[in-house]
Amino acid sequence: MNIYLTSGSMDFMESLQKKFKADNMIVMHGAGNSILLHETTGKTRFETPNRYEVTASSGELQAEGFFAFNHIPVSDEGKPIFEHRLQVRSDKITAEPGLIAFRFLRPTNSDTYIVITQWTDKRSFDLWKKSPTYTQSAHEIGEATDRRSHLFSSAPYLTTYTSQSNS
Repeated sequence: MNIYLTSGSMDFMESLQKKFKADNMIVMHGAGNSILLHETTGKTRFETPNRYEVTASSGELQAEGFFAFNHIPVSDEGKPIFEHRLQVRSDKITAEPGLIAFRFLRPTNSDTYIVITQWTDKRSFDLWKKSPTYTQSAHEIGEATDRRSHLFSSAPYLTTYTSQSNS
């Protein structure tokens, strides 16, 4: 399974979504940016997408919700360690209240992994960030950064988006 992402203006992303309605794409809007997500086992309709391999998942991505994208740049030598750690921990988030879906994405043409979580609303996401599961995960990543500085190629960052069904 692959996820393809492309970005552009809100109007253009929505026009692409309507044009390829049968492909079940999700348009999301964030602070000054709109993206279109296409999850498929086949090819994408996008001309110049960013492609990611789905290496772990839970739930089905929905057309409506709150999305958090954790962008994590990982060095080439750190990739096996990082992937193992995320694979082992990925099932811990699935029971969190308000979680709709989760995707762990391996980049195919960059060093930045993405962990996508989809929530029923921003409040559910904010509550999860205060949970013991999140605290433990952040602590483990912090330890990895301290002891294995070669693991990450730069600082991780978060982007958030909302989506609404246009049906």
